[in-house]
Amino acid sequence: MSSETQTPDPADTTTIEGPPERAKRVPTEAPFRDVMHGDARWEIPVHDHGFVALVDSMPRLVPEGQTADSAIVQAARVSYGAGTKKVNEDRGLIRYLLRHRHTTPFEMVEFKFHIAMPIFVARQWIRHRTANVNEYSARYSIVPDRFYRPSIENVRKQSTSNRQGGDESIEVGTAEEFLKLLEDSEALYERYLSLTEKGVAREIARAALPVSVFTEWYWKCDLHNILHFLSLRMDEHAQIEIRDYATAMYDLIKGIVPLSCEAFEDYRINAMQLTGLEIEALRSGKPLASSNKRENAEWEAKRKQLGLD
Repeated sequence: MSSETQTPDPADTTTIEGPPERAKRVPTEAPFRDVMHGDARWEIPVHDHGFVALVDSMPRLVPEGQTADSAIVQAARVSYGAGTKKVNEDRGLIRYLLRHRHTTPFEMVEFKFHIAMPIFVARQWIRHRTANVNEYSARYSIVPDRFYRPSIENVRKQSTSNRQGGDESIEVGTAEEFLKLLEDSEALYERYLSLTEKGVAREIARAALPVSVFTEWYWKCDLHNILHFLSLRMDEHAQIEIRDYATAMYDLIKGIVPLSCEAFEDYRINAMQLTGLEIEALRSGKPLASSNKRENAEWEAKRKQLGLD
């Protein structure tokens, strides 16, 4: 090895520059803290091979003693004009905003996640078209050997009242037969791998893989749309597999925006929406003025929840 001094390659160095000269620099009024405590990611495992990982937050730095909820308050109070004093405490303002569906301030907070999930869960998830998403590409890369297989208790019978879901465990023999079907479909992976090694293009070879195989993506979304996603996917009527992911996501953000999550639980998760027909039925004490079976069943469920039956 030569003992001569090596000249650094300029391309290997990064210059960290400050703001442009014409920019006015305003110092912070108080020390800042990292809402993720200096960590690179927070990760919660989901199922055998999946996970939800929080990898970044905006804001990432907040004044000491505050949470990322402060960005919502900051955005909301710009409406009052310069020089206006605070008209509410932060908690009260956030609760007012969420209660009255003033959604724009909640868009000032964003979270970026790294998620691994079965493809059939990803296809449900992607219907929420309000995020920035970049998914693992099976055109460029070999799909890893990871498959979702439910427990025998979680092989569900098709619901008779809900065409898109299952509501209870199916008998053991049928469940075992289904799990054997999944095992057979997973066995296709070795043939997929072998054929790609023989030269079959990855972009067409992936067509042989089942939707139980895992994919990954980065998913960045603002808080308003995250809360909408969670209100649907944490609901008891959501498919249990995506509900597991939604619950993990909620657990990861709850400590960063606790005031928003408290209001979300009070005004969305634990709240109830009444239709015009239901309000009239409450006023009159008469049955719901509808012949729709599902609508009547929903009203009966609400009456039970309200303690009216």
